[in-house]
Amino acid sequence: MVEPDGERTPTLLLSSAGDSRVTVTQSYKLFRALEDNGVETKLVVVRGDHLDDDAIRAAIGEAGYEAA
Repeated sequence: MVEPDGERTPTLLLSSAGDSRVTVTQSYKLFRALEDNGVETKLVVVRGDHLDDDAIRAAIGEAGYEAA
């Protein structure tokens, strides 16, 4: 796992609610660690067990960004 100390790059975390390899809990812990260290951070959790292209584009849009 990434150590958030010293990181300052704005970060968008995408997590799948059904992912058993990287659980939503782990994503939330990283989100909180980054946020606690003053990093501009957004966490978007999508339903299902994987992130396909459509889910990723929708999540990026929900976070207020434009998908390339």
